[in-house]
Amino acid sequence: MTDGRNPAETGKEYAAPALDKGLDILELLCRAEAPLTQKQIASELGRTVGELYRMVASLVARKYVGQIGETYHITTKLFELAQINPPTHRLLLEATPIMQKLASEIEQSCHLTVYGQGRQVVIAKVDSPSSMGYSIRLGSELDVIVSASGRVMLAFQEKATRRMLIEEALLRRPDHADAALNDKLDAIRDRGFESAQSTQIRGMHAVSYPILDSQNHAIAALTVPYADRIDLVGRKSIDDVQKALGLAARSLCLRMGCDPDAPPMQPPVAIPNYADIKMRRRRKKTAKEST
Repeated sequence: MTDGRNPAETGKEYAAPALDKGLDILELLCRAEAPLTQKQIASELGRTVGELYRMVASLVARKYVGQIGETYHITTKLFELAQINPPTHRLLLEATPIMQKLASEIEQSCHLTVYGQGRQVVIAKVDSPSSMGYSIRLGSELDVIVSASGRVMLAFQEKATRRMLIEEALLRRPDHADAALNDKLDAIRDRGFESAQSTQIRGMHAVSYPILDSQNHAIAALTVPYADRIDLVGRKSIDDVQKALGLAARSLCLRMGCDPDAPPMQPPVAIPNYADIKMRRRRKKTAKEST
C-alpha cells in the first residue's frame, strides 16, 4: 500500500538505481558524436564496466542501442516512439483544458502560437466567456518581431537559433528591423515574459509567456490580448492577468517536460576517436624512424 505521496517529492526513498544507469547510458549515447566502447561509456559516467555490462546488453536486446563490433550507438527507436505522440498533438491536448480554465478565470480570450518559417501560426484559442471581447482567429498568421508572443519565442532560444529565426522573420517583413531587438529579447528572458501595449491594435495590451521544452527552449507562446472592459465591475487588471497567465504557462510547461529548476542539457560529448589517434601516433613514429 502506498501513502499517496508523489515519488518525485520523496527523494531517495523511491530511487531506482538500475533505471538511472539505463537512462544515463541513453542520454550519453544521444549526446555522443561517435559510437562508444563500454570502457568509454563507463569512464564518461564515472562507473565501472561491470556495473554497466548487463544494462548495456539489455538496451541492445530491446533495440534502444545498436552494437557495431565493440562500440555502441543510439538507434532510432526513441525517435520512433516519440513520433507515436507528435509534439503538436500533445501540446494541444495538454493546453486545451488549461486555456479554458484561464479564459474563464480572467474573462479574457487567450491563444497559443507556434513559430514557422518567419511567422507565427495560431494553433489554439479560447474566446472570452463574457459577452464582449477580442480574440484571434484559429489558423491566423502573426508577425514575429513586433508581437509579444513572437518576441517571447525569440527570447527563449539559443543565440544561434534566435539569430536564424530573426533572419527568417525579416525576410518576410524587412520593415520590422530593430537595432535594439536583442537587448529587448534579453530583457524579456530575464523577466520571464512579455507584457506591453500592442504595436498593432490601439488600446490593446498583450501579455505572453513562453511554453518551454525539456531544454528550456520556447516551443510555443501562450498569450492574452487584454481588452480593458470599462463597463465590467470587478474586472481583472493587467497584473491579475500576468499572474494567472504565468501560472497557466508554468502548468503547461511542466506537462511538456520542462523543469524550471533543472540545469540545461549538456552539449554533445566529443569523444576521441581512438583508432584515429593510434593511426596518427604510428605515422609520427614512422616519420621519426625514416629521419
